[in-house]
Amino acid sequence: MTEETGKIKVLFATAEAAPFAKVGGLGDVGGALPPSLLQNFSDEIDIRTIMPFHAVVKSKNPPRKKIGDFSFQANDQQLDCELFISDIDGVPVYLLDNAYINHDSPVYHGDWQLDGMKYASFSLALLEALRYLNWKIDILHANDWHTALAVHALATTYKNDPFFSGVKTVLSIHNLPYNGWGSQEAMNRLGFTASQDPDLPDWAKYTPLPMGIAAALKVMTVSPGYSQEILTPEYGCGMENYLQKHSDKVMGILNGIDEDRWNPAEDEAISHHFTVDDLASRVQNKLDLQKALGFEVDQNIPLLTIVTRLSDQKGVPSIFDALPQLLDRSWQFALLGSGSSELEARARTLAETHPDRIACFIKYDDVISRVLYASGDIFLMPSLYEPCGLSQMFAMRYGNLPLATATGGLIDSIRDYSADPQTATGFLYDEKTTAGLLRSLNLALDVYEDQDAWQLMQKNAMTTDFCWKTSALKYLDVYKSL
Repeated sequence: MTEETGKIKVLFATAEAAPFAKVGGLGDVGGALPPSLLQNFSDEIDIRTIMPFHAVVKSKNPPRKKIGDFSFQANDQQLDCELFISDIDGVPVYLLDNAYINHDSPVYHGDWQLDGMKYASFSLALLEALRYLNWKIDILHANDWHTALAVHALATTYKNDPFFSGVKTVLSIHNLPYNGWGSQEAMNRLGFTASQDPDLPDWAKYTPLPMGIAAALKVMTVSPGYSQEILTPEYGCGMENYLQKHSDKVMGILNGIDEDRWNPAEDEAISHHFTVDDLASRVQNKLDLQKALGFEVDQNIPLLTIVTRLSDQKGVPSIFDALPQLLDRSWQFALLGSGSSELEARARTLAETHPDRIACFIKYDDVISRVLYASGDIFLMPSLYEPCGLSQMFAMRYGNLPLATATGGLIDSIRDYSADPQTATGFLYDEKTTAGLLRSLNLALDVYEDQDAWQLMQKNAMTTDFCWKTSALKYLDVYKSL
């Protein structure tokens, strides 16, 4: 903490921050956590975000001002950078550009050499940007593998640099399997040295995320449940022994959602606004959607919905396997998502085979997602693992009850019907199989027939507090503890 302001100075380093760039949950957190910290605790914290000036950010053309240019040596290369400043909800956002960031590329190429150079160079450049700004920070909060190398660099290359003396480091893991493997050539070119931590497995000593984990003072996950799961072989991705040994520096804080942006009483995307005290208006959204999709228009037919990435991790195959086994029951199903071409093809086939009760939108669309949250009765989340998950929170906010596997952040955010029907906000099941999903779905369809019980759950769900302020306070406590 600096004496002159009395505020903790934090640089939040991320590959994504909504609305500038969002590919997944990291974008939601990058766009929401810093503003929540600033809005609620501005007398205690000076937080600023830094992210690459991606092509997608340029195309959105946010208001910004150029701060200037700076260069630095990385190994035998000179890296020339441009630095701009914009803002998201009052938080200053530095947009950093260099030759490896600026080539009309997506946020993630999927090409490891290009992604490696993009994010390894960004990890060094964001530290040099601090020097260029002459902004001495107290805490660097890095996120995922893309900025983990900045944490490692502070502990190695910059260890004895007086400008960075006293900087404490936090690294958030949003998804442990994405560890940056494949960036080794880029790290070589830019002069990164391997981690010397003897507790790391050999493969991890020169892999970005583990290198950052070893160097960070605090390792965060996006839910308490996931912070426990990554200590086990099933979820630890080969890092479980290291994380168990250093579990004192691992902790989880459940992500929040922006309750102003996700508010069924004011959402422009839906045809009928509603509140927890006016569930009759909510039903109108479902009737409108049934009509638009060519389904039978009947409020008593339960509508199953999902908004997801079409991947095995999200448990999508189990849905496609389960629904044909439930054709004797009354339900309709609407899917929004894109991803694996194989699963996209399966979704299309299912919709073509049962057009009277199954509809699939193979894309991502914010408006359709909100319509599905507001219209559906049961929201499916059969994830094999889910570090936090936000969709279940959006669904609950809109009175759409989640049916999900008991994993990660889903356990932390959903109160299970089988545990206590009076306080329940959804349905959880342990067995991550088609059979497990079928059992849970049959239970939910049975409960749906008792509309009094169902509406009690809807009210429980809609009044659950997922606001970011609760999570932000916990992050502030972590910063203070360092």
